[in-house]
Amino acid sequence: MSKHGRVLVAMSGGIDSSIVARMLHDEGYEVIGITMKTWDYQSSGGSKKETGCCSLDSINDARAMAVELGFPHYIIDIREEFGDYVIDNFVEEYMAGRTPNPCVLCNTHIKWEALLKRADALNCAYIATGHYAKLKQEKNRYFIAKAKDLTKDQSYVLWGLSQECLSRTLFPLGDYLKKDIKQMARDWGYRELADKSESYEICFVPDNDYRGFLKRKVPGLENKVKGGNFVDISGKIIGRHEGYPFYTIGQRRGLGMAFGEPVFVTRIDPDTNTVTLGKESDLNRNAMRVYKLNLQKFAQIEEEREVITKVRYRHPGAPSVIGQDADQMQVHFDTWVQGIAPGQSAVFYDADDVIGGGIILESYNL
Repeated sequence: MSKHGRVLVAMSGGIDSSIVARMLHDEGYEVIGITMKTWDYQSSGGSKKETGCCSLDSINDARAMAVELGFPHYIIDIREEFGDYVIDNFVEEYMAGRTPNPCVLCNTHIKWEALLKRADALNCAYIATGHYAKLKQEKNRYFIAKAKDLTKDQSYVLWGLSQECLSRTLFPLGDYLKKDIKQMARDWGYRELADKSESYEICFVPDNDYRGFLKRKVPGLENKVKGGNFVDISGKIIGRHEGYPFYTIGQRRGLGMAFGEPVFVTRIDPDTNTVTLGKESDLNRNAMRVYKLNLQKFAQIEEEREVITKVRYRHPGAPSVIGQDADQMQVHFDTWVQGIAPGQSAVFYDADDVIGGGIILESYNL
């Protein structure tokens, strides 16, 4: 009989999830490991050697840990679910002139749902992952909070998790620094694991060439969108581009032309295949609307509230006031914020606690 109950650990084969499995095993949990096959290179059409969480090497590394510690390990194939939702959404968003965040969608709609389904089948009370985040509870609400290691904090990509998911999730790494986890791995004799390189690419775009991925996924895309106009803020045509899906808000490099001074993508119009370029100051916005909300710390925002809002993963966050209007959130920033891209996630923080988040619908100036 285990001391703390049975836990299903999502194991990618990397250092973080492997150390989570070892930690929980040593603490007296009855651990069951599970590795999810979410995609493969054959379906994505990538040319790079297979690496990362879905490679055979990573699956074998996860299994080796399970064999060493003597707990069961399963591999589940969720490629069809992943492709139908995450990859299709990725393509649709770029074709709509927006910039998607597939990691958020994958966590919210694929990975946790798949984990909970298997946890129930295996009579596991909990699921655990190697994310750097904390879980808190106040009264009857569960919510994410920032990890101790702010350089590795992943709270931004976890805003979409439901109360049911959160109530059964463990984040053992939330109170550790990454360097401590690496040292722990070395102390336990897992030097190769500690020295294993980590990938920060989108898993199904392994060469980081999202343009090439879109071309492979949308037959004839180049011919459909080629030859659109670059325009300036006034609407004057200043050049020709390769097609609106191949650009993102805030982009400066890779425009394919020289303009004599630094210019940035400030607007994308898929209806006219037009990409607007401007100065860095033209990226400034002080308001936005956010939809597809999921609230964690509070069931709803009943009155305007001062928060810190992050508009992308590496964004430090900006002071703002939010007010909920039915199924949307109005966000007014105290200062200018640059590069707000429709399709990306907006996450609202109360100090280190995640109030909730949503998808950016549009940005504007008051």
